[in-house]
Amino acid sequence: MKAVVYQGPEDIAVTDVPDARIEDPNDILVRITTTNICGSDLHMYEGRTSFETGRTFGHENMGEVVEVGDAVRKVKVGEYVVLPFNVSCGFCKNCERGLTNYCLTMQPEPSFAGAAFGFADMGPYQGGQAELLRVPYGDFMALRLGEDAAERQTDYVMLADIFPTGYHATEMAGVKPGDQTVIMGGGPVGLMAAYSAILKGAGRVWVVDRHPDRLALAEKIGAIPIDDSAQDPVEVIKDATLGLGADNGCECVGYQAHDPQGNEDGALTLNTLIDAVRFTGKIGCVGVFVPSDPGGREKQRAGELEAEGKLALDFGMMWFKGQTIGTGQCPVKKYNRALRDLIAGGRAHPGFIVSHELPLDRAPEAYRNFDRREKGWTKVVLHP
Repeated sequence: MKAVVYQGPEDIAVTDVPDARIEDPNDILVRITTTNICGSDLHMYEGRTSFETGRTFGHENMGEVVEVGDAVRKVKVGEYVVLPFNVSCGFCKNCERGLTNYCLTMQPEPSFAGAAFGFADMGPYQGGQAELLRVPYGDFMALRLGEDAAERQTDYVMLADIFPTGYHATEMAGVKPGDQTVIMGGGPVGLMAAYSAILKGAGRVWVVDRHPDRLALAEKIGAIPIDDSAQDPVEVIKDATLGLGADNGCECVGYQAHDPQGNEDGALTLNTLIDAVRFTGKIGCVGVFVPSDPGGREKQRAGELEAEGKLALDFGMMWFKGQTIGTGQCPVKKYNRALRDLIAGGRAHPGFIVSHELPLDRAPEAYRNFDRREKGWTKVVLHP
């Protein structure tokens, strides 16, 4: 089968790999029809993680079930399903608590928790940027879709990661009707966080970024764009809130945040939120931060703590303001069923974010343009 294979930093190829197959009676085999390129893929694409050469990318996947294991009872051949990026068992201590993002069964490293398709340090599972994907514990993992699945794939595929992840950011931030919410980052996850806050009835939602195409999308869904290369977002938000700051905020950028001059500062977005969010406010952080940065060569050479995942966080101010920060990857299954029903009912249309739909063999071009933030490349969908 064809798959997008990592060959080294900024070097991927669409090549033949062994066909995915049923390996356990609880498995299902999915013919992938739609798979997204995620901003998290770019950390690995750039060599900023320990992702192994020869592995297949892709953790935002949906498709048609073509085979099921002997123990599978619910999922049927021919059904369309969307798969959470978290690979989880459903029965360990964390899964029973709804924390499928920290499954203890599927992570082979005993000191870690959590597994994912095609992701660094999150188990051996191949990604879905391929023609076929083996899905463990298919009855638990797969979210079955309705009769409109084939026609609305660009909406439903967002349930694999970024729509639930953006929603998770707003949950950790405690967004509720009437709130004033600031989103750091106008990439796909940031836009989904803004969209989720608006769906929840937030009174005002600001999106901070500096790419005109992203800011235009934010404005299109009813958010207030702030270009941080032209304005100080903290000043804008405090001026609009009698100096008090936003009720809450979402961090949707991660450890490769840059200032407008292009200098990388992993603490930039978090410190901006600590300043921009009012006393006792909440912050939800879903941007990726890592305990080590093997690809951050400048930080490594300089011996900076950021290479070890340590940041110069304004913790004193955060403590003084009584703020709380929720962190970590999203437990997709906690939200994906309800969000699916919003899509099916016509209340949510997360596919608005898609800028390009391409065949799988154009993945190298898609990665290159998405990684360079080329104008108009806001979200790329691949069709194997």
